[in-house]
Amino acid sequence: MATVEYQGKTFDVDEDGFLENLDQWCMEWVDYVKDSEGIKELNDDHWKVINMLQDYYKKNGIAPMVRILSKVTGFKLKYIYELFPSGPGKGACKMAGLAKPTGCV
Repeated sequence: MATVEYQGKTFDVDEDGFLENLDQWCMEWVDYVKDSEGIKELNDDHWKVINMLQDYYKKNGIAPMVRILSKVTGFKLKYIYELFPSGPGKGACKMAGLAKPTGCV
C-alpha cells in the first residue's frame, strides 16, 4: 500500500492514487487532489458533485454511473469535465475520497 503525505496528513492510497479508506477523507485530501488536478478554486458546483458522489457511494458501495451523476446533479457531462478536467471517474471520485471506479463513471 502506498501513502501520500500532504499538509501534515498521511493518506493510504491504491496504485492509482485513490484513497483506500473513505474515513481518511478530509479537507487536506480535497486540497491535495485539487492541486494535483490543477483546479484553482472549488465552487458550489464542485461540492454538489462531491457530496452527491459520497452520498451515493455510502448508500450503494460503488460510484454512480455518469448518467446518474448527471441526472441527480442536473449537470451535463461536458460541464462535469469543466469542473473536473480529468473527468468524473478520475478527478471527481478521487476528490470525493471514493475507491477507484470499476465501471463507466
